[in-house]
Amino acid sequence: MCGIVGIVGTTPVNQALYDALTVLQHRGQDAAGIVTIEDGTFKQRKANGLVKDVFETRHMQRLKGNIGIGHVRYPTAGSSSAAEAQPFYVNSPFGIALAHNGNLTNAKDLRDQQFKVARRHINTTSDSEVLLNVFAHELDLLLHDQPRLQPSDIFTAIQQVHKQIRGAYAVVSVIIGHGLVAFRDPNGIRPLVIGRRLSEEGGIEYMVASESVALDVLGFDLMRDVEPGEAVYITESGQLFTQQCAQDAKLCPCIFEYVYFARPDSFINQVSVYAARVHMGQKLGEKIKRQWEDLDIDVVIPIPETSCDIALEIAQRLGLPYRQGFVKNRYIGRTFIMPGQKQRKKSVRNKLNAISSEFKGKKVLLVDDSIVRGTTSGQIIDMAREAGAAKVYFASAAPEIRFPNVYGIDMPTANELIAHGRDVEEICKLIGADGLIFQDLKDLEEAVREGNPAISQFETSVFNGQYVTQDVDQNYLDFLNNLRSDDAKAVREWNEGVADLELYNGEN
Repeated sequence: MCGIVGIVGTTPVNQALYDALTVLQHRGQDAAGIVTIEDGTFKQRKANGLVKDVFETRHMQRLKGNIGIGHVRYPTAGSSSAAEAQPFYVNSPFGIALAHNGNLTNAKDLRDQQFKVARRHINTTSDSEVLLNVFAHELDLLLHDQPRLQPSDIFTAIQQVHKQIRGAYAVVSVIIGHGLVAFRDPNGIRPLVIGRRLSEEGGIEYMVASESVALDVLGFDLMRDVEPGEAVYITESGQLFTQQCAQDAKLCPCIFEYVYFARPDSFINQVSVYAARVHMGQKLGEKIKRQWEDLDIDVVIPIPETSCDIALEIAQRLGLPYRQGFVKNRYIGRTFIMPGQKQRKKSVRNKLNAISSEFKGKKVLLVDDSIVRGTTSGQIIDMAREAGAAKVYFASAAPEIRFPNVYGIDMPTANELIAHGRDVEEICKLIGADGLIFQDLKDLEEAVREGNPAISQFETSVFNGQYVTQDVDQNYLDFLNNLRSDDAKAVREWNEGVADLELYNGEN
């Protein structure tokens, strides 16, 4: 999962891009990057680390220009090397920089095609660089010695991109001498919104971003979501062009955005993330009330922070006290998106500390947004018992996660998912709970759909193994397994460390 932003302004956009990436930091903590354009030249800064650490004053002073894009990353199937931080850049045609949120399911074939047919070299393992080269090649084919691209050319190129690439993608890019281009996959799996504001000079400024909250903090008014398959082109002078560029486009948004990734103050696909989580709590509370009426639960305690609103609704449905039993260290990153199992285990204890008075002698119901590997859940249950809990029950606002995600979320391989091939009783025993209950998928879908009844289908493959792009088979899942497993990542991290050390020694 990543966060993207693009701005066409009437004044320098460097600070606005920085502020937007800071707001989107929850979508990726591994790397950050910004590209701006001034006088026909790209200005760039990208590196591994948090936004506040990547961009120093000297970097911000160099990022001049009234148009630019930004990206925060956490790696999925690719490498976590600094060389793979985004945005990526190609010099032809004109010069294009691009940032991408999602995952291409046919990246390997596209990479081979770009080398053999387009004679384009792709220097990293990132599918985002593949996507950039596909887009650039299609623009090249349309130029025919023209001095510049017309809006119709850009939209035609994106139509061809949609025909070639598969998977999930929300894209933002800038083209030297032209402007900003953004587009979304035909299923609308990954989110993308557009907004505008009136500048102090009286001109109109435009912004696209992964979540509406990025628009809010910068004073942009949310216009709407970019539609599935739609492309947006904003010229350097601020002219806005939009066009549907995909056949049979249909909104099938990733439901896990609402469960975990997105900020509660965002609106995605016209749905309030906060309201969706409230509805999740209501649905799950009713299920607990039906199925656990014999349990003598004393208190409902959320595992902060995503599940707080969910747990409050459950407590109200059950007529039980709601308490904050854990204190969160806000300076520790989100454990779900940390790049290694050892780091995740270590970070759980560093991130949360139990308030013993809220647990001692009580039968507690812990509420979390989901259970993925079970690592976090098991450790938190242990912490509750160490704090004196008499019984520890556990409720998940999402159904059992049994299948890997192929659309840009770093769900581990199937064998690393605690629910894969196991029933609820087995999972309960493994995490050490006295009782375990999961949200039903139908209830989860209805909870989100309350905000936008027009959404007829969600991307729910992690729960049911049904992939909306219909191109995912066992061969591809085996391929991902070789890339995504913790063992595979450990080998890559070792190799990258050796390469960095050799580079350092060579320079010194």
